[in-house]
Amino acid sequence: MDAPTDITLHQKSRVLEVVYPDGVTYRLPLEYLRVFSPSAEVRGHGGPMELVTGKKDVSVTAVEPVGNYAVQLHFDDGHNTGIYSWSALREFGADYETNWADYLARLDKAGASRDKLWH
Repeated sequence: MDAPTDITLHQKSRVLEVVYPDGVTYRLPLEYLRVFSPSAEVRGHGGPMELVTGKKDVSVTAVEPVGNYAVQLHFDDGHNTGIYSWSALREFGADYETNWADYLARLDKAGASRDKLWH
């Protein structure tokens, strides 16, 4: 998979913009990237994917390259174990509409919220 030609973190709009050599550009909301993190913690260690809630206002504090194949995002909620490969970012972009609709349906079914719950 070709590496992106540009990755830009837009803090104010909470979007990671990823541009590929073929001209395809994805603007991926940080909340989306957080709740679909490729980390084992979110992916359920081989079981069902964890339903991550309360991440509507999550931000990224750092984007670090991982070799020549990925980036690691450091979220302000302390999560930083997901490695986002170039192919994973492309899939997240291509599948955004379906993934996001599925996520919202799972939230609704669980009676959960995108908003952070204060205890």
